[in-house]
Amino acid sequence: MGKETGLAMHNQGWKQERANVSLPEVHGSLTIPKTGSWFRKFLAFAGPGYLVAVGYMDPGNWATDIAGGSMFGYSLLFVILLSNIMAMLLQSLAGKLGIVTGRDLAQACRDHYSKPVSMALWILCELAIAACDLAEVLGTAIALNLLFGIPILYGVIITVLDVFIVLLLQNKGFRYIEALVITLIGTIGVCFLIEIIWAKPDAGGVLAGFAPNMELFRNPEMLYIGIGILGATVMPHNLYLHSSIVQTRQIEQTPKGKRQAIRFATADSTIALTLALFINAAILIIAAATFHTTGNTAIAEIGDAYHMLAPLLGTSAASILFGVALLAAGQNATLTGTLAGQIVMEGFLNIRLPAWLRRLITRLIAVVPAVIVLAIVGDSGTADLLILSQVILSLQLSFAVIPLVKFTSDKKKMGEFANRLWMNITAWTVAAIIAGLNIYLLYQTFTDWF
Repeated sequence: MGKETGLAMHNQGWKQERANVSLPEVHGSLTIPKTGSWFRKFLAFAGPGYLVAVGYMDPGNWATDIAGGSMFGYSLLFVILLSNIMAMLLQSLAGKLGIVTGRDLAQACRDHYSKPVSMALWILCELAIAACDLAEVLGTAIALNLLFGIPILYGVIITVLDVFIVLLLQNKGFRYIEALVITLIGTIGVCFLIEIIWAKPDAGGVLAGFAPNMELFRNPEMLYIGIGILGATVMPHNLYLHSSIVQTRQIEQTPKGKRQAIRFATADSTIALTLALFINAAILIIAAATFHTTGNTAIAEIGDAYHMLAPLLGTSAASILFGVALLAAGQNATLTGTLAGQIVMEGFLNIRLPAWLRRLITRLIAVVPAVIVLAIVGDSGTADLLILSQVILSLQLSFAVIPLVKFTSDKKKMGEFANRLWMNITAWTVAAIIAGLNIYLLYQTFTDWF
């Protein structure tokens, strides 16, 4: 079956022919070997999952993980595990949508919904990307402050330069971006592995923490932090990102080729998200073993955690490794956040801006509010800004999850690749849980504020 026939199979469910490919500068730029072992083909497909995993370990996650570990010990590890399982399911659906339809989630929304609805979804998504970028900018600035003493305000301004790193790498080829991201993830992983060895957590307590804990529903404060962890873990912009970057691979446009690509994409994102699970769990475990066990249950800020680690673990290297991991996480999330911004704007609006301009706009949307707040309230405002960024992300999450589940369940749009009944039930259950918990989180947050 030819390429045109393969694409036509799924055009009947769409109102219009696809106008543009997603991320045209790198679309279909990486070839998949037609012969050779399964492992060789998998390696050619591996990469997009790690770019997606970055969003699950960005600085926004750190604050909620540290607060959860210091206040409640290992009890909230179950929430991190549950959040990651939900993320694995949703990311597999995002990858499938991109591979089968040749559209990213933003392009699919623009085709399916009316113009006013589509514009509203675009604005919400831009707000979420700005909020996520805000967390990344602050995380990088805090890391620069902790490691080198650079004032946070100047650190925020320095992060604008990240834009040019992304441009340079993308011009060299998409594999360079993937290689840098995987290197930075490896750096974060090694830093936390060493920290865990030094922290000597209680193995029994860690294992018990991964079991469901009914205390979560009896303790409002625990539930609030638990939902914060969920909100910080499952990232809406990642669903748009994944549905686009799986299309960087040159796959056969046949049912067999697409099935193979879906298997590879799902395996890639699941392995990468397992690494993200380790890193998120490590942050909480270190906070529990270091702060909770010594009675420091009020540690909720990244800066406080950095300063407390060295005296409690008995080595200044503990704080340095924490700072290096934070810097790597902030840099990584910057790369993927700017890519997601390009995908969302081009997909929803069908307009193309020069890559440097699009990324500069994305970065300034995050930098300007950060600079204003820091100039008014000083460094003490960073914690509140991080919390605000996670609340905005929670608000947007359902507006990405519900269209994704709806499209991948639609036989007219997906043909034989539409979700099976069990997948439909599971996906809609996850969407309902996320929506319900986020409504509760917002209610609690606004009640606290007012």
